[in-house]
Amino acid sequence: MGDMMAKRPKEEFIKQCPECGSTHLIWDYERGELVCGDCGAVIEDSFIDQGPEWRAFDAEQDEKRARTGAPLTFLSHDKGLATEISWSNKDSYGKRIPHKNRAQIYRVRKWHQRIRVSNAAERNLSVALQELNNVSSKMGLPKDVRETAAIIYRKAVEKNLIRGRSIESIVAASIYAACRKVGMPRTLDEVAKASELNKKKIGRAYRHLTKELNLNLKPTTATSYITQFCSKLHLDKNVVNKAEEIVQQATERGITSGKGPTGVAAAAIYIAANMMNEPRTQKEIAEVAGVTEVTIRNRYKEISSALNVEIPK
Repeated sequence: MGDMMAKRPKEEFIKQCPECGSTHLIWDYERGELVCGDCGAVIEDSFIDQGPEWRAFDAEQDEKRARTGAPLTFLSHDKGLATEISWSNKDSYGKRIPHKNRAQIYRVRKWHQRIRVSNAAERNLSVALQELNNVSSKMGLPKDVRETAAIIYRKAVEKNLIRGRSIESIVAASIYAACRKVGMPRTLDEVAKASELNKKKIGRAYRHLTKELNLNLKPTTATSYITQFCSKLHLDKNVVNKAEEIVQQATERGITSGKGPTGVAAAAIYIAANMMNEPRTQKEIAEVAGVTEVTIRNRYKEISSALNVEIPK
């Protein structure tokens, strides 16, 4: 029986008890047995525990005791498969490296960094991914968005879409596309500010990527911008919910058709904030949303007229 269980790659193969047909099965890892919770029959014994033999009480301890390396990451040009030499002056036992050996260790680090990049293509990819990390950090984007942006950029490199365009513009366009792909859209103004590039240049690069890579990104909606705008304006959840409700009602009546989603979101937040007694000026909202005050006024008039909403004075 033990040999049979050792060959079994996954414990989930056994779905029910062969004696009573119950699906209430209990894996007893201390005894190495699979027991039926209803009739008590021992279905398997001496199975192999696939987990580690050590225990960890926090994430840091788990990382230190793990015998595997870091997971693959597209944010590094070599996908994180190369050896890393720490810049902390400590050895593998945690002891400080003597001063007389530090110059030698520094040379080892320096040459290690140089030989990690073997040709011009890898060097360009390394520079681009570093730029991607820098821009993403300025925008406060999570790791999943960065990984998605890195994948889009790598696809652009494979299809030779970088030729004739600056690395910075393609990186910024990849970040903009990644934000939309994972459902966390950012405005072109935000990306342009973080990357210090012209908005039109990023827009051209983005359209080029979507066309050549067939990204098929869905148009952004006003609702997707409300949470982040409210967060920057320090508005609570009640305002977010009210603004989303206003946008939904406006969409159902066809008011938002053909209108920019950021302008609609800004107007909805302006109305909701005033209704919930947390007023913000049109100027404050315009700066956060990256639209003009005129746009907010126009959208506000259309929405308030159609929904018969009055802002308390």
